[in-house]
Amino acid sequence: MTLPIDPATLDPDDFGEKQAILEMDHEEAIEHVREVCKDVGFGIPVEFSPSELLNEKVDADRDPYYVLGACNPEIADQALDETKRIGGLFPCNMIIWEEAPGRQRVYHVSIMKIARLLGTAPDNDAWDDILEKTGDLTAETFERLESVETEVSDGD
Repeated sequence: MTLPIDPATLDPDDFGEKQAILEMDHEEAIEHVREVCKDVGFGIPVEFSPSELLNEKVDADRDPYYVLGACNPEIADQALDETKRIGGLFPCNMIIWEEAPGRQRVYHVSIMKIARLLGTAPDNDAWDDILEKTGDLTAETFERLESVETEVSDGD
């Protein structure tokens, strides 16, 4: 199989990769990320723990791993007006996994940027507007997450 793009040539900004480290326990990090998402304009219509599911179903012995499915309904509605295929990538996920006890990584990639890279989203002004809006919300989310990281680090 030949990929339509060369992953080695992509900059993380090309697909909207964002990461933050939170120095707190896993459940506290989930709640914190959930609240920050809601504060900046994302709802959380879907959430689940793949680690709990896999540990139960196949005795996977996975460390805590949680998915918050974030969504801004107005932007999602606009995106569906542009392409029905974007629903295959819904919702915008914020992943929280435990790297070590008391240390959680928050990870996100932009489904809107990925859709454009794959050619499933149009290259037009309306999609540029969607990218700008989702990019602003995500940037604010991670700025707030990083400010907590700094506050925790400064307190030590």
